[in-house]
Amino acid sequence: MLKFDAETTRLLEIAYQGGDITRRRRLSFDTVDPMPGETILDIGSGNGMLTAELARAVGPTGRVIGVDPSEDMRKPAIERCGSFAWVEFKDGLADALPLGDESVDKAVSVQVFEYLDNIPAAVQDACRVLKRGGRLVVSDIHFDSLVWFTEDQARMDRMVAAWDDHFTERRVPAILPPLMRKTGLVVESVNSVTISDHVLKPDGLAIMMIRLMENYAIQTGLVSEDEATAWRAEQEQLAADGRFFFSITQFAVSARKP
Repeated sequence: MLKFDAETTRLLEIAYQGGDITRRRRLSFDTVDPMPGETILDIGSGNGMLTAELARAVGPTGRVIGVDPSEDMRKPAIERCGSFAWVEFKDGLADALPLGDESVDKAVSVQVFEYLDNIPAAVQDACRVLKRGGRLVVSDIHFDSLVWFTEDQARMDRMVAAWDDHFTERRVPAILPPLMRKTGLVVESVNSVTISDHVLKPDGLAIMMIRLMENYAIQTGLVSEDEATAWRAEQEQLAADGRFFFSITQFAVSARKP
């Protein structure tokens, strides 16, 4: 389990409001295409930033339900959405949603499926709670899309391999369409946004990943503290020298329940 110190928590809050992750969130929002009066489920709602945007879009005639198993995440989400009486948060898991059959118009999940032990079960349960004609959007990074400049490729490979250990599936966007079709859903689109940069932005996705990857590698012992720190220091030096480059792609897979 990745543990956040105060500085990492501060960086995360900055990054989640920054341009890179805002673009990622907008990809998910636009693919969901929320309409006034709809009931929308946010699976793995986290800190509630997307939940709040969905709430504004559906308005007081609609309903937004955030489901997340972490009380620590639900607390800030409840605060963020406190002015929306039509938002509700529930304790629950993606493959055991605390909702009735055919109870929501749309469901969305962002950066959650990569952590699930049973992705097919989560797709099936999302399909269960969708109304006929309802839409499921699953938005995740395909980590094979990562391009990250380094002068020590072997060390970079070890850091990426260590990071891979913290999720169960690095290729979610590629495996989702056949899983959705097998469940009976009709795949409608696969949209994407690529986050690329040649500078290390204070509010960017890259600096967030650097901090998280360094912490995780050290906490788990998968990479030594000296090596993880040297990896981060190299990226900071490359940025200072004007030689930084980072790129990764987020995909939003959309399917409809016939």
